[in-house]
Parts: sequence; structure tokens; C-alpha cells
Amino acid sequence: MAFKIFIGSLIAFFALVNPVHKILVVNTLQGQFTDKELRFLSIKSSITAFIILIFFQVLGEIIFDYVFHIDLYAFQITCGMVLVYTGLTGLQKGEFLKIDKNIKLVDVANVPVAVPMIAGPATITAAVTFPANYGSLITSLSIFVALGINLILMLYAKKIGKVLIKYNFMSALIRITGLIVATIGLQMVLDGIRNFVATC
Repeated sequence: MAFKIFIGSLIAFFALVNPVHKILVVNTLQGQFTDKELRFLSIKSSITAFIILIFFQVLGEIIFDYVFHIDLYAFQITCGMVLVYTGLTGLQKGEFLKIDKNIKLVDVANVPVAVPMIAGPATITAAVTFPANYGSLITSLSIFVALGINLILMLYAKKIGKVLIKYNFMSALIRITGLIVATIGLQMVLDGIRNFVATC
């Protein structure tokens, strides 16, 4: 029973992490960074994202309620709108990320790759809300495993990208992923509105 709950939590969280999106992001950065730098970026961003998500899982409700006095539904709506914008950018322009040439690698790993691309609106909301449904331990394990799989895919993003480019799938996949990201964002907005209405 516990294993089934864990699998359900893992699948849900893995879908929100959206590793396909990260594979495409790493591929778009190949012209600006070396393979060694991209490996560092993948590992650094994954560790940073993990720490942030565990932090929000443990203290998220306290931070929202008592520090910033923010209702969770307001966070869902705002973050959902950010995801919609990100998804539409990928859908229309065929790219998710454009990095300034003068920016440092560490800065890129932290923002925007770790936050908000891995530890983003959807995953932070999940980290805060999943314990109520799945339990704290299972939620923590789901975060760890999902980010671990995501890291492995990021490390092999170049090889995966070569296959996608060879068969002319890259551009189409970016746009399809953009549509999915925008749809997830819209669903978050609708969920936030539903939660707001329920509290009235």
C-alpha cells in the first residue's frame, strides 16, 4: 500500500519536474558552455533545487501563513501565470532560455535553472501540498528520486539532443513541451481560483 502511494506521488512530482524541458534547456546552452560546465550546471542546479524544495516542504505553510501572510491559492495563481508565460514563450519562439553572454555559470545554475525551472511554481506548490495527501516521508522520497532521474537525463541531454536533432524532433518537441507547460500553468491558476472560491 505504501509503495503504491509512493509511486503515485513520484509520478505526479516527476511530471511537474518535467525533465524533457530540462533536456531541451541544456541543449540550448551548448553553444555558450563547455561539456564540463554543463555537467557542473546540471549537478549544482539539482542540489540547489532539492534543498529549496525540502525547505518549502518543511516550512512552506509557515512561511506563507505567518511570515508573508500569503494564502496558498494566491501562490498557485501567481505561479501558474508564470508557467503559462514560460510555456507560451517556448511554444511561440521555439526556445525556453536565452542567457546573457556575460552571466556567470554559477548564477545560471541557481537562476533560472534551479529556480524556477526545477524548483519552480509547480514543484514548490507540490512540495507544500503533497504531505497532506502522501505524507512527509513519501513526499521527500518522491522529490529525491524525481530530481535524481531528472539529473541523470540532464547529464545525458547532449546525447539525447543529438538524436532529437538527427530526426528533426527538437523544434517540435520544444513547442509541444511549451504547450504542456502552459497547460500545467493554466491548471494551477484554475486550481487556485477553485481553492479561493471554496474559502469564500
